[in-house]
Amino acid sequence: MPVSLLIIHSISLPPDEFGGAGVEQLFTNTLNIEEHPYYAQLRGVKVSAHFFIRRNGEIVQFVSCHRRAWHAGVSLWQGRARCNDFSIGIELEGSDFVPFADAQYTSLRYLTRRLQRAYPISDIAGHSDVAPGRKTDPGPHFDWPRYLNSF
Repeated sequence: MPVSLLIIHSISLPPDEFGGAGVEQLFTNTLNIEEHPYYAQLRGVKVSAHFFIRRNGEIVQFVSCHRRAWHAGVSLWQGRARCNDFSIGIELEGSDFVPFADAQYTSLRYLTRRLQRAYPISDIAGHSDVAPGRKTDPGPHFDWPRYLNSF
């Protein structure tokens, strides 16, 4: 199915800690659950995202945009279920408790523009929008007007 939706997420592993290898390990199915007590609850979890934007603005790609990534889970957008089937997932290194870095907004705008040129993207939503009640990301510190007004 054509990609028509960008879903913005936030993640940090361990929670509220930035700069480590946990997120990359999770998205490449190499997370050692013995490395941190929190990781035990992630045993057997298989998730992925197309992109990850670190606090310094570095963009890491895990999944080709021509392939489905498993980032949205049980989800619904404008009456369409299974958002993984028609979306690209962008993870920002962050949490519900801290503002995102300027470099992340710069990289997110750049990446969004590139994706909009390549795909018929008509909507941009947060994970919390496609999975309300189940997910809160990108969280209350994500500055939607700052991001959306840059296009």
